[in-house]
Amino acid sequence: MGPESVKPSKDASLVPEPPETLFGTPRPDDMNWVFFGNHGLRAGWSLLIFGFLLFVCAPVFGTFLSFLVFDVKKLTIVSGSPLNTILGEGEWVAALLAATLIVAALERRRVTDYNLTGPKRLSLFLGGLAAGFIAVSVLVGILTQGGWVHFGPVALSGMHIFKYAFLWGLAFVLVALFEEGTFRCYLLSTFTRGINFWWALASVGSICLWLALTSRGHGTWGTYAVAMAGLFPCLYLEWSKSPQSGFWQAAWVTSVGFGFIHTFNNGENWIGVLAASAIGFVFCVSIRITGSAWWAIGCHTAWDWAESYFYGTADSGFAARGHLMTTVPAGSPLWSGGADGPEGSALVFPVMLLLLMALYVLYGRQKPTTAPQRAAQPLAG
Repeated sequence: MGPESVKPSKDASLVPEPPETLFGTPRPDDMNWVFFGNHGLRAGWSLLIFGFLLFVCAPVFGTFLSFLVFDVKKLTIVSGSPLNTILGEGEWVAALLAATLIVAALERRRVTDYNLTGPKRLSLFLGGLAAGFIAVSVLVGILTQGGWVHFGPVALSGMHIFKYAFLWGLAFVLVALFEEGTFRCYLLSTFTRGINFWWALASVGSICLWLALTSRGHGTWGTYAVAMAGLFPCLYLEWSKSPQSGFWQAAWVTSVGFGFIHTFNNGENWIGVLAASAIGFVFCVSIRITGSAWWAIGCHTAWDWAESYFYGTADSGFAARGHLMTTVPAGSPLWSGGADGPEGSALVFPVMLLLLMALYVLYGRQKPTTAPQRAAQPLAG
């Protein structure tokens, strides 16, 4: 590709100093420029190395955890149980941490540079927890009033209430750490510093093409819908040469990718996949407003915990064992969500809009905080 295109930023004071490359400043008379730009290891190589390490490390940690639990502890793990989720997500969180540490060392960055810095991190996390629980409660309340969800008897009693509340809390913290750590931390940060509209279009187009050719996903039209929804806004930002276009193009790609991974869940419908992409975009906006991913991690944790454990609904097609309340969907899946759960209901979108408005009211009027902006550079040499 050609030389790097440096976009001026209105938030120049917030731009961190670029790390030194491992081999000094690239020169046009050597091949160093293929791998390194003015801002370190090129984003494309970073993404390739990160993806490779993530998928290589995951089975290693999975094997270790399986040996520890199955062979040493002699435990039987039931599908859909909190322990099964903790083990499954635990290996991916460990792999994510290992991959991020290695790539951060290559890039001469800190792990917290990937959208994990900023003030009031604990406060943001707790605020996200409250927002996620309230949002799901509002959604379930609307579905109940409309007759699309019926409540049954409480499924737990005594100490089991606290036991499963804690175990599912731990499980969904791990889910949030992995998914937010991957999509809203590493990928969003890295795409932001190294993407333009055409690379974004190529990435989104590749995802849609794979789904169209394989037909292996559930609710694939949700992915196509969000891909089309972001096309013209991102093209406009490119044409207008907006200094913030990199962030929003990265948000488009990562939100489509987040919806894409949900197509592999059993019980998903197209509304549920679209909703996953939409909440992914809300989480990107939260990073833009608050300056870090901690609010998103808290909101993600509480959203899943409230759906799966507290209200006992399906969560993207997943039915948890050991839930507190018992709920049954009724009527048209368009409104009830059917096997997908409340996320598969068309009523999830007004609730997400309310969540977005609350995010702006609570945090948007404070001192402006912008996610770190870096000069765009080609994704690959």
